[in-house]
Amino acid sequence: MEIKPLFFKVKSYQELTRDELYALLQLRAEVFVVEQDCVYQDVDGKDDKALHVLGFSANALLAYTRVFPPGAYFEQASIGRVVVQEKERAKKYGYDLMKRSIQAVEERYETTTIKLSAQTYLKKFYNTLGFKETGEEYLEDGIPHLAMIKE
Repeated sequence: MEIKPLFFKVKSYQELTRDELYALLQLRAEVFVVEQDCVYQDVDGKDDKALHVLGFSANALLAYTRVFPPGAYFEQASIGRVVVQEKERAKKYGYDLMKRSIQAVEERYETTTIKLSAQTYLKKFYNTLGFKETGEEYLEDGIPHLAMIKE
């Protein structure tokens, strides 16, 4: 299986095209609502405050995060809605996506301190990217999570 690298775009909410917005909302719903069988309000009124990191292969959106400046979501800069299309996960695109998201935080917000709310089963994935857990496990939308920080 040949693994083609993703092409990344980093855009503000205002810079997103209608088709990009539709694709990212569709991908988030596909994974977080349908695949994870979790009923929650994904469209939460925060997208307009975020940078959107979109990973494409050809014209298909396969990976996505949203990135917040310090103080907009947490005290620290943060990365959330980390998602890779289910059928593409074996290609390890999550690492490329997170590296590009970390780079976006460092370039746009001039900080290396990043906080995220990680699904507990992904703790080792985030550890390999330099994140360390802080505090106790908690439930978010019925799914076990950990707060993690990279400094």
